[in-house]
Amino acid sequence: MFHVSARTVSTHALNIFGDHSDVMACRQTGFAMLCEGNVQEVMDLSPVAHLAALSGKVPFINFFDGFRTHEIQKIAVWDYKDLADMCDMDAVKAFREHALNPEHPAMRGSHENGDTFFQHREACNQYYDALPEVVEKYMGKINEKLGTDYSAPDADRVIIAMGSICDVAEEVIDYLNAHGEKVGLIKVRLYRPFKAERLLEAIPATCKKIAVLDRTKEPGAQGEPLYLDVVTALANAGKTDIQVIGGRYGLGSKDTPPASVFAVYSELKKDEMKRQFTIGIVDDVTGLSLPEDKNCPNTAAEGTIECKFWGLGGDGTVGANKNSIKIIGDHTDKYVQAYFQYDSKKTGGVTISHLRFGDKPIKSPYYINKADFVACHNPSYIIKGFKMVDDVKPGGVFMINCQWDFDELNHHLKADAKRYIARNNIQLYTINAIDLAIEIGMGKRNNTILQSAFFSLAKVMPEEQAIQYMKDAATHSYLKKGQDIVDMNHKAIDLGATAYKKIDVPADWANAVDEDKAEVLKGKPELVKQVKDILDPIDRMDGDSLPVSAFVNHADGTFEQGAATYVSQGNIKVVYMNEGVIIRGDGVYIVKDCPNVVSARAFLDWLTGYDAQVYMNETQFRRTIRKDVPETNAMQSMSSINVIKDDETVASEHKREWIEMFQEALVDAAE
Repeated sequence: MFHVSARTVSTHALNIFGDHSDVMACRQTGFAMLCEGNVQEVMDLSPVAHLAALSGKVPFINFFDGFRTHEIQKIAVWDYKDLADMCDMDAVKAFREHALNPEHPAMRGSHENGDTFFQHREACNQYYDALPEVVEKYMGKINEKLGTDYSAPDADRVIIAMGSICDVAEEVIDYLNAHGEKVGLIKVRLYRPFKAERLLEAIPATCKKIAVLDRTKEPGAQGEPLYLDVVTALANAGKTDIQVIGGRYGLGSKDTPPASVFAVYSELKKDEMKRQFTIGIVDDVTGLSLPEDKNCPNTAAEGTIECKFWGLGGDGTVGANKNSIKIIGDHTDKYVQAYFQYDSKKTGGVTISHLRFGDKPIKSPYYINKADFVACHNPSYIIKGFKMVDDVKPGGVFMINCQWDFDELNHHLKADAKRYIARNNIQLYTINAIDLAIEIGMGKRNNTILQSAFFSLAKVMPEEQAIQYMKDAATHSYLKKGQDIVDMNHKAIDLGATAYKKIDVPADWANAVDEDKAEVLKGKPELVKQVKDILDPIDRMDGDSLPVSAFVNHADGTFEQGAATYVSQGNIKVVYMNEGVIIRGDGVYIVKDCPNVVSARAFLDWLTGYDAQVYMNETQFRRTIRKDVPETNAMQSMSSINVIKDDETVASEHKREWIEMFQEALVDAAE
């Protein structure tokens, strides 16, 4: 019995995020597969997988969408007494007796030749044939909580899918059916064994068209796995009057918002549909992508408050938001949802916290793009031009943590952000939590101040209550570090609630225009093109806008080297100690017992030669050892760096002491 948060199998590149490719790679293992789409379903159906594995004598992979279903939500929790009532203890006893045990040895997994292996392999069929009924039996015990489908009884267009996209589809279905359309959804939960009869029963008699959505890609196949299973089930049943198309979505945790689901139902309206398609991207090469309307209706539950926070990995933003969501969830009747979007770099990378609160159940497993409140906790994101304010709905609040006065803010804000703020009546606030945290002795830890400002501005709950709950949480977290630390956090909470300033938006921002500061990049043409066409948009957090054509020349995952030289001009700063640095040259070598000294000397001559040093300096971000090779602009000039003598004797004598000091400094930095 494996519980799996489904993740991406690396192909042209490593991706640590989520889709179904790892689970789909396990289809021939013989494991049964049960899928959940949200946190509540994980709670409800995980026991089904355990109980069915015991009674059905078949191993299970119980999976849900990696990362996307890693949410903080309010859910109903099973009582162990109820679970005990459902458990077949005779099956448990049989399972234990069948387990491998040195006290009761058994031979299992022996060798067989071609004369018997095939027949023996087929002997397990009866277990898989019986398993769907076993799963249904246990699902029946919780059926009052979960439905088997989400279709209008007279739906003519139906989506078949599994995983978190089903909740997105439910929101869209509610909207479309309320506006006179007839659309539906069939959720696949037991994927293996695939019970075709149950699928056919779930398809409305009025259904004419089906779109099957898979969160994986199998290059060269006629379609993805779930699509092929559905097509086969219909064909075997002789149902030729239903048209079926298949689409890919969400690879590598690509967000799948309602706009993507609206696009699928729109495609199903057409007389000539794309048999294979993609959603969530722009495929301008093979033309498989469906057009999407970013301004589609907001399908979130009525009254839902949506908030978004841009932070830096390790700055406390995520921790503060987890604290906020728990305060609201624990002390109000509101439903809550918190999802945290991380950069692969984790610490030091961009983090985006997506928080929702409401009086109705929240089933919105997609990024927030119509927020009531957006906060920028790192002022460098303003300078870099991240399109944060675009996610604020008209009349919403945008708060910037910075040390700037109005003139400096006016200088750093890009023209497109100014136009959006002015034209959409965005309520703009600034807060200097950076200096405030230093003044009260908290150093760089300003997240408590910013959390207090959020509660004051967002009005999710009465401000006085929120402040008291924050103080209670701070006391619980920091009392073991001393009352002075607790008092410091309480002071930060009080100050944060009033530290923000409202900015009067100038009327001329509505027509703001940036000065033309086109930067001319120099270097290898292929590298410059890669930086401009791919890396720059990614660095601006705008990688989602890149079409497939941007990657055609990199289809196998190969990229030009040396890009760090360009990135460093705006994002990497090499810091040198005031006391000085030690220089170790790459050009000094000892060649001992070399079978071909002439070749070795020739290699070293080439390595320290002009051409090789220029190449390493420009593409490998390595400082040259030659005086006739100019230094790259990305690195500080050697003339401004203090060089000190390398004394290895002193270093050896103080080795243990210095290592302890370094480790202590790392711990302080982490805290």
